[in-house]
Amino acid sequence: MPPPPRTRRLGLAAAPVAAAALALPMLGAAPASAVSVPTDGAVQEYAALGDSFTSGVGIPDEVDAECGRSDRNYPTLVSADLSPGSFTDISCGGATTEHMTEPQGSNPPQFDALGAGTDLVTLQVGGNDMGFADIVTRCAFLGTFNPYGEPCKNSYTYGGTDRLQERIEETAPKIDGVLEGIAERSPDARVLLLGYPVIMPDDGSNCHSTVPIAAGDAPWLRDTQKSLNDMLAERAQAHGAEYVDTYTGSIGHDLCKPQDVRWMEPLNAVDAAPVHPNAAGHEGMAGAVLGTALPVPAGGA
Repeated sequence: MPPPPRTRRLGLAAAPVAAAALALPMLGAAPASAVSVPTDGAVQEYAALGDSFTSGVGIPDEVDAECGRSDRNYPTLVSADLSPGSFTDISCGGATTEHMTEPQGSNPPQFDALGAGTDLVTLQVGGNDMGFADIVTRCAFLGTFNPYGEPCKNSYTYGGTDRLQERIEETAPKIDGVLEGIAERSPDARVLLLGYPVIMPDDGSNCHSTVPIAAGDAPWLRDTQKSLNDMLAERAQAHGAEYVDTYTGSIGHDLCKPQDVRWMEPLNAVDAAPVHPNAAGHEGMAGAVLGTALPVPAGGA
């Protein structure tokens, strides 16, 4: 099936099967309008960094077609709730940790959005560093011909080493570098690092006609996604950032569900790019961000 329109720089969204990659690396339980962040004071400068799961690729209206950035993505919803003094969304489809300090086509380095006065940063990155587009392309190809086995798992664990787990370990220091870079540029910012929402069913089942992942590969890929999210949570804790669990609240809203239930679009996408969060999914992620409790201030309750 042809790629969705206006996704030239989306990496994972450039082709329907490839789009599933980023998906395989969590959505909040409440819409942005339902919950507010408990703050000690108004947010002055909010910067949103991230990849296509942040930019909202394929969700109308796109305010930056090259990056697939929508005016209904979760940073925009968070900003509408918080009414910060300034808001910069520099997220871009296909972004990796490298694009925090390097330009991505016409999109400048994402760290350009940061300053000494930035006091809130949301970050969602790491899926493209994992190379999930290639992973899912391979898994879908193999699953097409062996729908009931675990051909993709076998291909990545041949010889007794799980090469996807190795990639997660290799991505961890890159996340460290991003969090350190934010701290250097915006030392007073509250940093929220988001995990990735559920895409395939959390119970390990599959819907082969929707995404041709083999029955035996589906639970392994789910566990790989959870491992990636666990790594992101650990890196956030190690750097004094806050991890936002967007996975738990998205369970039951996977791409196998009907259109009025799902928060993730299938390959036959209707409301967003294939295998990416739709508008309801971004409301869920915004709710997870807005519902994340602030740390208790030192010396206070």
